[in-house]
Amino acid sequence: MLDTHARKFVEPILYSISKKFVDIGIKAMHVTFFAFVLGIVGAIALYLRIYILSIILLWLSGLFDAIDGNVARIRNEQSALGAQFDILSDRIVELSYFWALALNFKESVLAIMFLISMAFLSMTIFLTTGIISKNNTKKSFYYQAGLMERTEGFIATTIMILFKSHLTILAFIYACLILLTATERLIESINLNY
Repeated sequence: MLDTHARKFVEPILYSISKKFVDIGIKAMHVTFFAFVLGIVGAIALYLRIYILSIILLWLSGLFDAIDGNVARIRNEQSALGAQFDILSDRIVELSYFWALALNFKESVLAIMFLISMAFLSMTIFLTTGIISKNNTKKSFYYQAGLMERTEGFIATTIMILFKSHLTILAFIYACLILLTATERLIESINLNY
């Protein structure tokens, strides 16, 4: 929801950062890779229980993920491979954070498994809708808005880390919100395509 509806408010800042990267010769794939590395190091920090660092690296990873598409568009180097690597690296970062939480808080593992399952379901609907729907966005495929998008996921993950003593209930709430998003996306996909 925030990625879709609030991006216009931060886009001038993101575009400015993107332009600076282009000016010094950085390519979109480099930005995506850097976002990926920051996210993986953040998940390792979470596993090592360096919580504040893990949160900072999560959000820095998100910042770089938010600008890689702009860099690709400015450099006119959008590609299916770039989009695939971007989506894949995003999912690996998210899963790494979930795994780090599950490994550190075994009492919450069932709630985290439910969370991972709902994220998997929602992403499957998101990607298949992107494949079968006509693209009318500046993204490389049809981008389906929803209640829980990447920024909301970062907020939820941050809350789970900060309030880890309530991790089971927080992971369950997060999973239910993703399930609601998946349902919303499925209904939209059916209405768009059938």
